[in-house]
Order: sequence, then structure tokens, then C-alpha cells
Amino acid sequence: MKDLKKTVIIEHVEPTVDGGRYPAKREVGCVVEVTADIFKEGHDKLLAWLKYRRADASAWDETPMRFVDNDRWAGRFKLTQNTRYVFTIEAVIDVFGSWLADLEKRLAARQPDLSSELIEGAALVRDALLRARDEDRARLEAYAGRIAATADQPAAAEAALDPALTVLMEAAVDRTDATWCDREFEIVADRARARFAAWYEFFPRSGQVPGKHGTFRDAEFQLRRAASMGFDVVYLPPIHPVGRRFRKGRNNALEAQPDDPGSVWAIGSEEGGHAAVHPELGTIEDFDAFVATARSLGLEVALDFTIQASPDHPWVREHPEWFFHRPDGTIKYAENPPKKYQDVYPLNFSGRDPEPLWREMRRVLEFWISHGVKSFRVDNPHTKPVRFWEWLIRDIQTEHPDVIFLSEAFTRPKMMKVLAKAGFTQSYTYFTWRNEKQELIDYFTEITSPPVSDYFRGSLWPNTPDILHETLQRGGRPAFKMRLVLAATLSSLYGIYSGYELCENVPREPGSEEYLNSEKYELKTRNWREPGNLVQFITRVNAIRREHPALQCYSNLRFYPSLSPSVLWYGKMTPDRDDVVLVAASLDVSQTQETLVEVPLDELAMSEHEPYLMHELLSDSTWEWRGRRGYVKLDPHVDSTQIFALRRLRG
Repeated sequence: MKDLKKTVIIEHVEPTVDGGRYPAKREVGCVVEVTADIFKEGHDKLLAWLKYRRADASAWDETPMRFVDNDRWAGRFKLTQNTRYVFTIEAVIDVFGSWLADLEKRLAARQPDLSSELIEGAALVRDALLRARDEDRARLEAYAGRIAATADQPAAAEAALDPALTVLMEAAVDRTDATWCDREFEIVADRARARFAAWYEFFPRSGQVPGKHGTFRDAEFQLRRAASMGFDVVYLPPIHPVGRRFRKGRNNALEAQPDDPGSVWAIGSEEGGHAAVHPELGTIEDFDAFVATARSLGLEVALDFTIQASPDHPWVREHPEWFFHRPDGTIKYAENPPKKYQDVYPLNFSGRDPEPLWREMRRVLEFWISHGVKSFRVDNPHTKPVRFWEWLIRDIQTEHPDVIFLSEAFTRPKMMKVLAKAGFTQSYTYFTWRNEKQELIDYFTEITSPPVSDYFRGSLWPNTPDILHETLQRGGRPAFKMRLVLAATLSSLYGIYSGYELCENVPREPGSEEYLNSEKYELKTRNWREPGNLVQFITRVNAIRREHPALQCYSNLRFYPSLSPSVLWYGKMTPDRDDVVLVAASLDVSQTQETLVEVPLDELAMSEHEPYLMHELLSDSTWEWRGRRGYVKLDPHVDSTQIFALRRLRG
């Protein structure tokens, strides 16, 4: 029987995901606070250390943990590199500290003779000499002599109680019988863009000349637009060759006309597959130039990673075993009843030997990474095995830790969450379908708070090429402005699909979330200067996000009371409270709302009588408030939202 002396209990370690089954997520520069319950039988004092290292390193760094309360301990370490870290905890009996606590009790009880106890303490100090650093040994020897001089017990006790001695003894503690936590825990340190980014989605094939297929060179116009509006990432739907067999026509018609471009998600033709570009967009060299132009404008290019194929994809010919087959041997097309996608073949991850398919997916990603792509929006990841994503993302990020994966999964909550646990950097959310006050409060409290926020970063999209919610259909321009502010301030991650700035809101038919004349099936030319556009408004909102560090954090969202059932009132602040942003949003865009809202004075350590300024950032208006309650008026014909920066008046 081994390790019988290692009796310290270490449990309830945080931050962990499913007890350490999956890594937690943070960003480079983040200081991680690790907490745990650490205790043992009896009344011995303990010492504990937080141990941490890069996952690819062997040597541990460590920092002392501090006792918090009720057997809870805490320690911190900083994530300095974009990589994967491992941490655990070591704890041991503090023999000297326990002896010292006992001595203090005897002194408090005024016991007349402490000779035996002092001799015991001196022996502990001398024992530490064997483990002490060379520069500490002389000082420890001196302390041992002073404590052993029992003829003057007050002086001996004073030497024992010297805090400097405690520091020396903790540095030389005997860890022979130290207990280590029974497992190591991972933390992924992503780059900052994983936590804070504004995405802009557009189809590069939709150019500025009606009826003419756009090129990568033409699409540089869209790059300049996105950069001028303050976006960080431009996301392109699939740019690969589009299949011809069973090509869909306009508005998802089963038969395409000769000039119909088809759906970009029907990937693959005789010109190539997932590692090729559609010939009418240009060449791979043209794509490289497009990426370089984006980079010069301060933008990243994100690509769509869709694991499916048109009937013309080279894989159909070269690897028929990668697809689902009917009893007659023909390949099954994709279906999501009642929807049918005759132009798309899904891939079979449950075949006899999935490994070649898995490795081909990795090869495709490596190809685009080699062409400067560091972010991927993954289409329908919930229809592929979670184990596949866990392997693929870890394998890619081991070689390329700066690669970001955005999960486009609108499915059951547990599946959305486990995809994030398995490695997805960011995740689409139910934001589009959360429109009532309480459901917004409940949902965003859940996904921006631990334990969910330890692994899930929600990206909010008020629209996508597939989703035009009835709130936008019915609410018009005021609803577009309100939902944009919600997306941009409830989360540090958000995005819009182009056309949002023009308030496009016509559905294919009543009750549908599909756009009429959807860009998924046709080229679309827009007048970006159309009267009533939101370009300046979006630009201002993105500027506010960049100007305020509080809005660049994900897990600092808090909701506060407002008297109106239609007004959402929430805020974000930095840990030092130097930046405090509060947002009022009227969910009723049909009429003016006036209400009182409650300011979190306690969180700000402010008194009831202290005046402060509320700078409304959209209108650039400032009011002086005092006390817990303030008045807001939200007029949908002006702005149904207000974004306040709270500033204390310094005396």
C-alpha cells in the first residue's frame, strides 16, 4: 500500500468543464483564477500550490494558493501564449504553521511554561535547513537558536512569530508526502479575436454590375465597406466551384435557368472541390491577393467550411464510399423534411473506415490555412460526430493555435453546448429567436455565466442568409437598429449578413424566415447608399465597441431592474470599474417607452448621494444623475436604444 500519508482532499476544482473532460476557454493575457476545496482530517494547517505549464512542456511552474474561506483556496496564473495549458494542484500539511497556530493558542491562554513547545519548534526550523536554499540557511539557523533559548521564553516566542520566519519555512517545506490532485485540467488560451470581434458576411459573387458574376477583385469593394464600418472579420459563404446537376434556381426552384448561378453550398464540379475556387471568382492567386488586401485594411477573411458535396464533386467519383447509398446503389441527397436538397450529397461519417474521410477534412483546412485563412464558420456541425470535431479541432490547433472555429449549429441546447466543449471557439446562439424581456434575461444570463461561459462563447447574429425573423419583418428600421445594438452589446461577438444595413425584410411568403429572392440562389446587386440605410449607425456602434473595453469582454454581462416590461436594462464593466457601460433597449418598437431604471451603485461602490454623468453615446448627450434610479425615454422614431457610459464626478 503506497502513499498512505497523502491524505489531503482536493475537490471541486474550477474552472473545469465536465470535471476536466473538456478544456476551459480563455484568451492570451487573461489571468486565470483557479479555486478548489482543499482540506484534510483534523486541524492541521495546509499549504497549496497551483501548478501550471504549457501542454507541450514537461516542467511545471507554480504559484502559492491562498486560503479564502470554508476550505476554499484560490490561486492565479497568466496565460502568456496562444496555446493549450495544463494545470493541477499540490497540497501538503504545513507542519510549522500548525505548530505556530498551537503556540499562539498557548500564548493566548497564558500558559506559564512553553519550553517543550519551543524546543519542538526549534527542531522544525533546524530540519528545514536540509531543504532550504543556500542563502536562507544562515537565517534559519539563527532563528532556531533564538527559539531554542528557552531561558527567555517571551523572546523565543517573539522569534517564532516573526512573519519573515514563516516565509522562510514555507519556502523550505517538506513536500515528500504532498498530495497532488488526481488529474490535470486543460485551458485553451485563444487569441483575443476569439473573444471580441464583429463579423460581416457577404457573397463575393454578388458584384456591382447587375447580372454579372463578381470576382475577388470586384469584392475588394466590399472589404473597404466592411472596414469603414468597423468590422473585424469578413465571412464568405462557400467560394468553391458550384455543381451543375440538379442545380437550384431562384428562390430554391427545382429547375435552374441557364444563367442561374446555383447555391454556393452545392460544392464541387469538374473544376474541383473544397480546395478550389469557383472559376468565375478568379484563381487561387486572386484569392491570395484578396486576403492580402483584407489584411491591409485590418480585416481577417473567414471561410465557410461545409462538409457536403454536389453530385459533380470529385469525391463522388473518387470516393463513393464516403456517401450514403440507397438500396439500388444510388447516392442519397440531403433532406431535412419537408425540405429537400437534390443538389447536395451529405457525407457518411459512419462508414466502414471513416479515417480517410477525417484526414481529407483536415487536408482541406490545412490548404486554406496555407492561404492565410485563420477563421472558419462551420456549417451544420451538429450533423457530424462530436468525436470527429474534438479530434479535428485539437489536431489543427496543435499546429495552428490561432485558428478560430465558429459553430453554425441551431439545434438542441445540449448538442450546441457539447460542440463548444469539443473545441469550437465560438458558437451561434438562439439570439434570433429570443425577443421577449425575460427570455433574453434568462438566456443570456445562462450563456455568459459559469459554468457555460467557461467553454461557450456566443456569437449573436440578428440575420443570416437563412434567417429573417418576423421581428425584423414586422418592426422595420427601428427593429433593425434595436436588434443590432442588442447583438453588439449583449455579447462581445456578433455579426450581420449584408443587406442588414439596408433593412431588407421581405420574406419569401407569410410565416417564412426565408428571404424573397434569396442571395443563396442568385446574384444580388444593391444600392448601398439607399435612403434610410444604417451604415452610419452600424459604424457608430462598432466604434463604441472598440472605444469601450467593457464591451470587449464576454462574461461580464449583468441585467438590472427597469420598471417597464418592455425595456431591457443591462450593463458591462471592467474589473477595475474604470469603464462602465449601461444599455437601455425598448423591445416595443411601435411606441415610445418611458421608464425608471436602477443603477448598480453597490457594484460601483458609490453612495446614494454621489452625482455621476451618464453620457449617451449614440446621441452624444450627457445628463447628471444621482441615486439608484434614472429616467430613460426611448422613441423608436429616433432610437429605441440608448448606450450610456457612466462617469464618476471626481472632486
